[in-house]
Amino acid sequence: MKASHAFEVALARALAAGVRGLPWPASLALGARLGDAAFRLGLRRRVADENLAHAFPERPVAERRAILREHYRELGRVVAEYARLGVLARASEGEVVAEIFGFEHLEAALARGRGAILLSGHFGNFELLGAHLARYHSVDYFVRSMSNPHVERLIAREREQAGVGRIRAETGARRVYQALRENRWVAMLADQDGGRHGVFVPFLGRPASTPVGPARIAIATGAAIVAGFATRRPDGRHTLVVEPPLVADDPRAADAAEQLTARHVVLLERWVRRRPESWLWLHRRWKTAPAAGIGAAPD
Repeated sequence: MKASHAFEVALARALAAGVRGLPWPASLALGARLGDAAFRLGLRRRVADENLAHAFPERPVAERRAILREHYRELGRVVAEYARLGVLARASEGEVVAEIFGFEHLEAALARGRGAILLSGHFGNFELLGAHLARYHSVDYFVRSMSNPHVERLIAREREQAGVGRIRAETGARRVYQALRENRWVAMLADQDGGRHGVFVPFLGRPASTPVGPARIAIATGAAIVAGFATRRPDGRHTLVVEPPLVADDPRAADAAEQLTARHVVLLERWVRRRPESWLWLHRRWKTAPAAGIGAAPD
């Protein structure tokens, strides 16, 4: 084991042990304090500051700073919840998740028998969103391998205890197609930089390269593509919202996947503007610049 990996896994185990020894509300307070410490240390602050300045140029610097500080605190709370995801996913109704809105959209997809793609972004506790929905029907996470396999095993154990399956991105889309044929729900994220293989769509005022794979799979399989978001209430509990399915004007059109991708991004932006502290500002979302002459996909 690399020395850096050994340090990371030791830190993860120590944090998990400390969190599990506390009641859930107290662990949220601990997570918020850790987020405050990360904010003061300036971890990826430059990237986050630049992202916020581009996204909200009309807001005063002090307001953007307040958003970012609360974002770090929320990241700390989410990390604290990762350490007990299995327990939180099995909590009594109303204890951790206060309400779910729009579940009927997933029920309709289930009745069609073609599965559903649960599409979200790095917004709130997206892992808990999928884990809670797994109480009602089979959910598989589509995940990429982490650089530290030992930390990855710790997280995989929590996901397993939460009752969710796992599909590795490195295995290709074959298992995703199989899961959808079995009428399962596949949870995917599509809000990080898509590189040169992504499609450029407007996001928070700038063209952003966005993964188009979820939309292409939905069109190819006939599976519903349904976006979901988790927001935290003042008491620490979560509200889950399942949006109506995203639909292309003509699934047979050459730009149908781009339409679906753009519509998901429009929806995500709406949520980010509504709850800016919940989205991951620390990522270089606009790392890939569009080539000259490349336009954005239609809304």
